[in-house]
Amino acid sequence: MRPGRRGAAALAVLAASALLAGCADLGYYWQSASGHLGLMRAARPVPEWLDDPATSEALKTKLALTQRIRQFAVAELGLPDNESYKSYADLHRNAALWNVVAAPPHALTLKTWCFPVAGCVGYRGYYDEAAANAEAAAQQSQGLETAVYPVPAYSTLGWMNWAGGDPLLSTFIGYPEGELARLVFHELAHQVLYVPDDTMFNESFATAVERIGGARWLRTHASEAARLDYAQFDGRRQQFRALTAETRRALEAVYGSPAAKAQDWPAVDAMKAEAMADFRQRYAKLREGWTGPRQGVYDGWVARANNAMFGAQAAYDELVPGFEALFEREGEDWPRFYAAVKRLAEMPKAERRQALRTEAAPATAGAPTNQQQQQGGRGG
Repeated sequence: MRPGRRGAAALAVLAASALLAGCADLGYYWQSASGHLGLMRAARPVPEWLDDPATSEALKTKLALTQRIRQFAVAELGLPDNESYKSYADLHRNAALWNVVAAPPHALTLKTWCFPVAGCVGYRGYYDEAAANAEAAAQQSQGLETAVYPVPAYSTLGWMNWAGGDPLLSTFIGYPEGELARLVFHELAHQVLYVPDDTMFNESFATAVERIGGARWLRTHASEAARLDYAQFDGRRQQFRALTAETRRALEAVYGSPAAKAQDWPAVDAMKAEAMADFRQRYAKLREGWTGPRQGVYDGWVARANNAMFGAQAAYDELVPGFEALFEREGEDWPRFYAAVKRLAEMPKAERRQALRTEAAPATAGAPTNQQQQQGGRGG
């Protein structure tokens, strides 16, 4: 298809999905459809960018790198070989879209929104930051804790491959090599498997693929400089993720405490405040040991930390150890691993989550798995 016809057809499909949701949400779905259409219109095939004399050498280098990463994803990780990430779009903004997340004041359970294709998920995306902030304010007025965060990339789950697939974006093309590879692997993993109504399963699966695949890319294809740069960044991320995981457990204990069961909310709020203060103090101490331009990379997250942010982070981390253990149990064989994950996906939600936690138990109770050793621990 020519770009104009392709975009119009895509908009028609997305608009039809909006109508399935009912007129009450028509405005929201229209912004989703038109926002994605704008993204697609900005995309041009990578070879065109490489042949364009106006393209900077730095961008050409990154685009060429992404195509090698794309080939590796297919050949080494068994990820889909389709049109995704073979085009590039300059969005002239710092995010592809902005997600809104919300949670109650005494729980880490995210509010969910339901959509015609994706099912029910723990976030709501907007292509306009002001609209996302307005949604967050509306949720706050209902007594929820909220957060708005920028999203550098998202997956259309393979539904739009007939129209050109998901493009590379200016919002992440400048990432260091290790991070760029991980992001591409993560988004392509969503095209392998997506289970409606289970954000934690979907995101943890994609995160496991990106971690294992990213470690392999760095080990076999990256330069020593890229490996050292990534090691420093990922080391800090691992420390931060460990700290936030401990804080999540502390908050869950507070929200499951006898005081919470007795609905003694002043006592619960006091314990919550203590846990949050401890989190920020420990982060400040952790940060003192970091140097260089990325020293304050998590400052904004910590300043805005609340139940919604901790809940959103859990969706990406909680089940990853189980998927990593499953990959190792399947002989580190990608087709076997994907087949095993698809069998899990056929189980009821509670059963598949428990199966993954059981899978992870031997590894977390004893020595690190091979994958954990290769990655120096589990990052985010």
